[in-house]
Amino acid sequence: MRKVTLAATQMACSGNWDDNIARAETLVRNAAMNGANIILLQELFEGPYFCQNEQPKHYKLAKPAENHPAVLHFQGLAKELGVVLPISFYELAGNTRFNTVSILDADGTNLGLYRKSHIPHGSGYQEKFYFTPGDTGFRVWDTAFGRLGVGVCWDQWFPESARSMALMGAEILMYPTAIGSELLDPTWDSAPHWQRVQQGHAGANLMPLVASNRIGTEPGANGAELTFYGSSFIAGPTGEMIAEADRSSETAITATFDLDEIAEMRAFWGIYRDRRPELYGHIVTHDGTGAS
Repeated sequence: MRKVTLAATQMACSGNWDDNIARAETLVRNAAMNGANIILLQELFEGPYFCQNEQPKHYKLAKPAENHPAVLHFQGLAKELGVVLPISFYELAGNTRFNTVSILDADGTNLGLYRKSHIPHGSGYQEKFYFTPGDTGFRVWDTAFGRLGVGVCWDQWFPESARSMALMGAEILMYPTAIGSELLDPTWDSAPHWQRVQQGHAGANLMPLVASNRIGTEPGANGAELTFYGSSFIAGPTGEMIAEADRSSETAITATFDLDEIAEMRAFWGIYRDRRPELYGHIVTHDGTGAS
């Protein structure tokens, strides 16, 4: 029996770095008080979501991964509380910038980083202006409380991301996120779709999944603004919704799983035993051709 308690958090972000770090720390402490072992904070929680518009001034927000102030801060907190923390930040690497997550183990050890692979670009989400596509490939980490796979936001829409991490032995999937209203069509509510896609990843791979989104309305340039819809959630290994936050409350939600029990179910179900990789060549092409 290997029981683990997972937590998803959500918060609004201001332009004040210290305030955002303090609010994130409070959420982590609250989740830990409720027994959480692995706690997920949202994507780029140090400040507002700066990718709404293309503004070169935001390039200066990126900082090197080594001695990154947010990572260092939460390393101390992870060690103090004995919890695992994936920490999202804007990384400067030489002359290149990435959307990055560092995985902090329960003793404060920085296990390494993952750089976001899929970079979106559309109205209100102009991330290709700010981020180079990640070069780490998908990764998993052996933490104090289980083997963790972490993607970032747009990664969560691609079943290939989840399956890749599952094939590498992930037992839990996590996705820090920033998603909300669509500027091209303010009446379009993608929240249910967003949840169902990831619930499908949990069910298809037979493992829990945690998604943490931000809340609040944030202004962009030229009078535009995005309203982030929260709805952070934890799905169980058959895709069932175990815990769900609302659209506007700053909160931390938790759910407990037995990883050994889930591993037995995963093996019994046969989805990895019965895979036919030799038939899947089309998936590694852009147009579905050129593979036997």
